[in-house]
Amino acid sequence: MTDVVMPQMGESIVEGTLTKWLKKPGDHVERDEPLFEISTDKVDTEIPSPAAGTLSEVMVEEGKTVGINTVVARIEENGAGAAAAKPAAQAAQPAAATSPEPAPAAAAVVEAAAPAPPAPPVEEPAPAGEPAGPLSPLVRRLARENNIDLSRVKGTGAGGRITKQDLEGYLAQRPSAAAEPVRPQMPPAPAPAAAATVAPKPPAPLAPAGPAKTRVEPLSTMRIKIAEHMVLSKRTSAHVTTIHRVDMTAVAQMRERNKAAFQANYGFSLTYLPFITRAAVVALRQFPLLNASLDGNNIIYHNEINIGIAVALENGLIVPVIRGADEKNVLGLQRAVVDLAARARSRQLKPDEVLGGTFSITNFGSFGSLVGTPIINQPQVAILGVGTVDKTPVVINDAIAIRSICHLSLSFDHRLVDGALADQFMSKIKQVLEGWTEEVQ
Repeated sequence: MTDVVMPQMGESIVEGTLTKWLKKPGDHVERDEPLFEISTDKVDTEIPSPAAGTLSEVMVEEGKTVGINTVVARIEENGAGAAAAKPAAQAAQPAAATSPEPAPAAAAVVEAAAPAPPAPPVEEPAPAGEPAGPLSPLVRRLARENNIDLSRVKGTGAGGRITKQDLEGYLAQRPSAAAEPVRPQMPPAPAPAAAATVAPKPPAPLAPAGPAKTRVEPLSTMRIKIAEHMVLSKRTSAHVTTIHRVDMTAVAQMRERNKAAFQANYGFSLTYLPFITRAAVVALRQFPLLNASLDGNNIIYHNEINIGIAVALENGLIVPVIRGADEKNVLGLQRAVVDLAARARSRQLKPDEVLGGTFSITNFGSFGSLVGTPIINQPQVAILGVGTVDKTPVVINDAIAIRSICHLSLSFDHRLVDGALADQFMSKIKQVLEGWTEEVQ
């Protein structure tokens, strides 16, 4: 028997929403075959089966949010579990049909007991102190919006952690009488106003002609998670952005010379992004503080350079990670970008491919944007924004020349990184790109 668990899809993720089951109990599944879909603030993707066999038990229904490492299903690797369960269930049905009359009496007892309302647990004082286990941003937001004292909520998650379902259950069991005292009493209508009772009511206003001018639809689970993560990042880091103009002419010329052969040899285009990623890796080696993260009052220096590349999806954003980016040349980086972006858009990313990023790059220039101020991807301390590359007239040696110009913006956490260090880091990137000599393999 193999347990299927809710994976962790990011360093700061403590729970995920199971949005859809792709298999039903009793179905046969192959190892690495898509089993269910999940949604978090970092990824909306399919999760593969960890083993081949029969899906014997589904323990979490669609739409439920559960903590990471929660068992959501079980797979019988030899397929015997599901096969044995069906005959047992079929054998039980005739036995129930031939049982004597006491069954209606038992049903009557259950029916009589059903109207008794459950005792509302919210009236019982809970032990003082903070709730057990970490709280997700979603749980904190729901508690804040509904004015819930979390010390009164019993957590059913791992280690007593309070989940979204715990808050929903708490809200559903709130006694309605608690809201009645705040309703103001309306004064009785004066007796002499009898004539008003026979006066005709004013006509209802006419509905506007044509279609409604507004449309309301709920946020998707992924959009809610992204919103929570962005607000958390702004609340956590002291964001500052520095912007540098970079002359990409040397890179543009190198790319122009090689892009046709590159497409013919490898089957994908050569873009500007791997050149910029390569330059960022060189700068991260020289300024390792930009590749670090904060844990309270401790600085964590990462020995690996793992670059997260933001990928725009139809309904959100995801940041898959190029591991060991400092070990790859332009070809290797371009291949990794193409592969990760394609599998992100087809929901084929593996859980560990969105984990472990130490620095991020977002290429909004691919949509024509000149410059932007991106939000840091927690728990990292910096993110590089890439604007579009345009041919621009510039002054060189008192003469006007046409150059390929790009604006790079670095958002950094001022708690750890000062402006002088950030600008030195950007100057190194600028130096590498403007003096590019590395051949494209």
